[in-house]
Amino acid sequence: MASARNQTIGRMSPRQKMINLMYIVLTAMLALNVSSDVLNGFSQVEDGLARSNRTISARNAALLDQLQAFVDKNPEKGSQWLSKAKDVHRATDDLYQYIDSLKYAIAVEADGADANAKEIDNKENIDAAAHVMLPPTGNKGAELRSAVDAYRRFVVQFLDDSTKIASINTALSTQVKSRSAKAAGKNWEEEMFEDMPVVAAVTLLSKLQGDIRFAEGEVLQTLITNVDLGDVRVNKLSAFVVPNSRIVMRGSNYSADIVLAAVDTTSLPKVYVNGTLLSSGRGKYEVGTGRAGNFDYSGYIEVPAGDGSISKYPFQSSYTVIEPMATVSATMMTVLYAGINNPLSIAVPGVPSNAISATMTNGTLTRHGDQWIARPGKVGSESVVTVTATIDGRQQKVGSTSFRVRKLPDPMPYIAYPDANGGENRYKGSKPFSKTLLLQAQGVSAAIDDDLLNVAYRVISFETVFFDSMGNAIPEVSNGDKFSQRQRDSFRRLNRGKRFYISKVRAVGPDGIERQLAPMEVLVN
Repeated sequence: MASARNQTIGRMSPRQKMINLMYIVLTAMLALNVSSDVLNGFSQVEDGLARSNRTISARNAALLDQLQAFVDKNPEKGSQWLSKAKDVHRATDDLYQYIDSLKYAIAVEADGADANAKEIDNKENIDAAAHVMLPPTGNKGAELRSAVDAYRRFVVQFLDDSTKIASINTALSTQVKSRSAKAAGKNWEEEMFEDMPVVAAVTLLSKLQGDIRFAEGEVLQTLITNVDLGDVRVNKLSAFVVPNSRIVMRGSNYSADIVLAAVDTTSLPKVYVNGTLLSSGRGKYEVGTGRAGNFDYSGYIEVPAGDGSISKYPFQSSYTVIEPMATVSATMMTVLYAGINNPLSIAVPGVPSNAISATMTNGTLTRHGDQWIARPGKVGSESVVTVTATIDGRQQKVGSTSFRVRKLPDPMPYIAYPDANGGENRYKGSKPFSKTLLLQAQGVSAAIDDDLLNVAYRVISFETVFFDSMGNAIPEVSNGDKFSQRQRDSFRRLNRGKRFYISKVRAVGPDGIERQLAPMEVLVN
């Protein structure tokens, strides 16, 4: 046939040969003018797809790292999901690299052994892609179609969302799409690569790589969701009973939350207490309390599994119902003393302090944090402290306590002196006292400092009484709480074993009452 074609050409006139040659040149020039812009457009699309594929690959790698980090902390719960994620990632990489090898083979077919699939010189070559991908010179197109179909079937098995499944099936479909290709009876690879310029074929393969990375990302997201990566991590399901209080006053309600750890809010469990299904739907168990005593209850929580089976988680708990009561105790004394602040502690079992209020007769009662301060009024009368508490949204009287109101007892006079550590000691008489310490002392003080009270008094005046050699009493008066100079001079003249008296001590306490205190004997050592 070739010899016949040469004979025909040989029989052409010179004019005909010239016309045919001009036609060929003109056609080539037109083709070059049209295709250069189109081919450059394909190059720009290829660059954009390459950037997009790198971004998607980085995102998928971050998802895989996130799942790996969780498994490092909780391998029991996450290992199975990480294993599936690695299988998907491995299959995606294998197919992605296989497509890279096809792009390189096409580039070599177009540009030779030194070809670069990212910078193709003969972009307009329409034979290279078909030579690699289609018979009779190559069969890579059919192999690629088979690999894409296998990958698609592999990844969709990890999905249960019909929308995601449909999206991946569409993106990785190997069905013929164009009407002309269907009419011509072409298969997927012929539609993709027949008469396709090299740059367009490489761009289509890059687009396919992006679709594969997209499918991988959808699966990884689903696997992370399945492992509940955003929730508190647990590897065991347990039932818990969380009562508002295990001690309940008669007349109020006992309330408790019965919950299951890591419960799925889209499928709330069913809670049974003593054989009865709770109707609240949120596991709140509430029952009235008509009598005091201890009460037990038990039940179970039904949780539906993903395969339709039901798991039961038993629980049991108890609560105590008590009679309405309050505890009121004086923290410093057993009675209330007029004229001073008397600290009180007021508490109601099972009720927070901010839900407690109290009032007092014959005086005032004020709160200071968790403590109360009582200041009674009339001495000799009772003060009654009445306590109320807010329970279940309503106020309820829970008890009252009566206190006797007494006048403060008389204080004792003393001489303050420093100890070895710089603290204060108190000399109260009737035993030897160092003359050196006596000379260091400033004056006379008074206070109630027994085991119950520690109340300071202000000394107004006092006198010291010395005795001369004839036994005559020599009083020295001080108009305040300090020793006068005459009194100090008398101290210096005292010999070892001598004694003097501090008497007529007048003092005023916080109640404003002036008192004259008992005398104090000082024995000088």
